This record gives sequence, structure tokens and C-alpha cells, in this order.
Amino acid sequence: MERGHANGGTGSAADFIPPNASLTALRKAAATCRGCHLYKNATQTVFGEGPRHARVMFVGEQPGDAEDKAGHPFVGASGKLLDRAMEAAGLERDDAYVTNAVKHFKWAKDATGKRRIHKSPNRGEVRACVPWLEAEIARVQPEIIVALGATAGKALIGPSFSVTKQRGIEQKTAWAPSLVATIHPSAVLRAPRPIREREERAFIADLAKVARLLAHGKRERTHRRSDKLLPWSATEAPSLTSSAQTRSSRR
Repeated sequence: MERGHANGGTGSAADFIPPNASLTALRKAAATCRGCHLYKNATQTVFGEGPRHARVMFVGEQPGDAEDKAGHPFVGASGKLLDRAMEAAGLERDDAYVTNAVKHFKWAKDATGKRRIHKSPNRGEVRACVPWLEAEIARVQPEIIVALGATAGKALIGPSFSVTKQRGIEQKTAWAPSLVATIHPSAVLRAPRPIREREERAFIADLAKVARLLAHGKRERTHRRSDKLLPWSATEAPSLTSSAQTRSSRR
């Protein structure tokens, strides 16, 4: 039975999150999430993956067709581009946690009925799913969050977020000491061939800034007495559910 407002629940993923759960327990619980209707047409939940104490967390929009089938985030064409860009920028994929704002693939059939075409999740679907993202951030406590694309940016920053205006700008948030937004790798892949190379270089440049911020943070910590990495408590992170608003460990 689905839990929701009629049964005293929130009508979101929050109804399925065990209290004080580890990442492993969260991943297991997410497999049975019925917080919104998207699970009905998806093959499976695609939860985040990466080290428990990853210094950087990448947040995309939602799993694509390849991710939906494999059950792992960023393993399709966008994931391969992210791998290349991270390597070029000096970031280790094995040291990053990768996830999405929405954990189920939203799609529609193409004209032939043979292919599943990506459809962007709407605001209500993002709001319903974001408790999983809140829980992931609280457990991992990354130093830097990289928002990939508009959906991730709006989930983390708010509805006024604009990739065009805020791309590459370091922001201080309650989610993490630093947040940097850039385009989603799929936007690079969709770019017309004459400008795709330029878009990829710009994407790499954004990730290189993330690498520099991480290096700066590491140098700062060597001069501190405390080993604590974060100046904020995960319990103080704002709730988007109450307001209207790796290489991952692949198996």
C-alpha cells in the first residue's frame, strides 16, 4: 500500500526514510520508495553511489535510460563524459559521490513506441523525491556540492536558480561549505557538433574550479588543530520538503 496524506504521511519520499539510517540502509529503503508516481514506469530506483565521506558530491537531474536499466547513476553517455571531464580537471571519480535529485527515470515513448525519451521531472516530483537527497547529503557531508543542470540547481538553491546566471560561481549554503553549479553533461552532448567541443572545454573549466576549491580546502585543514571538515551540522540543513521549496562503486 502506498503511504501518503490520506494515511497521515507526507506524500513524499520522507515517508520511506528510516530514522538514523546509514547510506546502505537508505539505499535499501529507497528501493521500495513510492513517494511519487514515477516509480510506476521506472525499472528500479537509482540511488547515489560513492565513498561514505566523499569530499565532493555531484547532483544531477534524474537517471537516464542506461542508468534505469543498470541501477547505477551516471553510467550512460553523460556519465562517460563526466568521467572524462573529471579526469581532465584533476578530480578523481573514485573519490566523488554521484547522485540525482530524482531517483526514478521519467520518460515517454517516442513516435515509434520503441525508444524511451527522457522527460524532465516537474517541481512536484522533485519536491517529493528530495528527502532522499537531503538524507544523502546529511550522511556524506561533502565539502563541495556540484549541481549539474537546472533541476539539481533548483532543488538545492531554489526556484530562482539559473544556470546561465549562476554557473561556475561558488556559493555558501547550509548544504555544504561550498556549492558550484554548472550544466549537465547531457547538455554538452546535445549541443550542435560545431560548438560541442567548446561546451566540453567550458564544462571541464567549471570542474577545474571545483578541483582548486578542494585543494584550497585541503591546505587550510593542514593548518587547523581540528580534523572536523564541516562548519555546519547536517541536522541544520534546510528542508525543501517543507518549503515550496562513482567512478562510483559500480557492481
